[in-house]
Amino acid sequence: MPFDPAVVRAGFAVVERRADQLTKYFYAHLFTNNPGIEALFPARLAEQRDRLIAALAQLVLRLEDPEKLTGYLAALGRDHRKFQAAPEHYPAVGASLIAALKHFSGTAWTPEVEQAWTEAFGIIAQAMIDAAAAVPAGTPRWWNADVLAVRRATPDLAVLTLAPDHPYPFTAGQYLTVSSDRHPQVWRPYSPACAPRPDNTLELHVRRVPDGLLSTALVDEVRAGETLRLGPPLGEAVLAEDSGRPLLMVAAGTGWAQIKALLEQLARNGGRPTTVFVAARDDRDQYDLAAVHDLVNAHAWLHAVLSAPVPGASRATAIRLLRDGLRDYGTCAGHDIHLSGPPDLAPALAAQLLDQHADPGLIRHDPVTATFNRSRPLTPADWFLEEREVLWINRTELGTA
Repeated sequence: MPFDPAVVRAGFAVVERRADQLTKYFYAHLFTNNPGIEALFPARLAEQRDRLIAALAQLVLRLEDPEKLTGYLAALGRDHRKFQAAPEHYPAVGASLIAALKHFSGTAWTPEVEQAWTEAFGIIAQAMIDAAAAVPAGTPRWWNADVLAVRRATPDLAVLTLAPDHPYPFTAGQYLTVSSDRHPQVWRPYSPACAPRPDNTLELHVRRVPDGLLSTALVDEVRAGETLRLGPPLGEAVLAEDSGRPLLMVAAGTGWAQIKALLEQLARNGGRPTTVFVAARDDRDQYDLAAVHDLVNAHAWLHAVLSAPVPGASRATAIRLLRDGLRDYGTCAGHDIHLSGPPDLAPALAAQLLDQHADPGLIRHDPVTATFNRSRPLTPADWFLEEREVLWINRTELGTA
């Protein structure tokens, strides 16, 4: 690697605490110096700014591990085709990023730091460009999907059935991004709540988030007959290939969608001993209990533990009940573990799972928000919390907008 990743990491730590100001400056610089490029971005940039700094954080985290970096950039490059990102856009983005970093680094910005960031962005940009160019001819930038049905499962949660116009090549456990003409250029991530089906339909579970543009539209406004756009499949929280290990799964809120898809796929594979903790804020929030019971009744290898506090109980109470249930489960040694739920689910359970002898390398989940202003090296436990990929950090109910 032609640059020192430690220099980039240290440079990012300097500006991370001013992330909101940095991203505002970045977009102002980008739009001012590149007329026309603003049309590629959503009208409301607040969430987009958050995602920029999250993406930078994920990139910085991977600089010292070429294998993780390569996979992350390949997925990012393929996904960015849906934004109509072209090779000529990357130098503009790089120039504005360097300008923003320099502006907020103060005296910490040195020629060495500038060279390291310039070289790092060059490698990142070229990897994304190459990944996009390598996508097979005929692969769509996005899939148009007709809305076949919208079912209100709770007052703030809808189950959507979609029919993509072309076969959608996902694996159970992956997620996808969704956009609607109601809010152009706004893309949000959701996990299909099914394994791939013969009829190519998909099921999505969407919870309305306060002030969420897309989630509000999908829950309250979208009707059967409308068309949504789907980005390419993303994520690595899939079943471990050829594994015969017992499974422990935790689903909280709409995180059940991903776990449901994994269980469907597991059933097709013949099944193996599996325990699922289905956690919720209250009984009403366990919105898909019929599906839980159907799966348990159909498969002797599956055991489900329902965890919900009394109505009105605090979030802390819900987490405590879940922790108690996991503690009663006993050792997690030799288990494949899947966690799916709000962004704080994995951090909340991390230490306990490790104390119960879980192998960090066997734990899978979608991305969680990471902290990078560290004074010590990353440990395996840190990687458990921070290694999972992709730009879309807040996938589930508390963060998806």
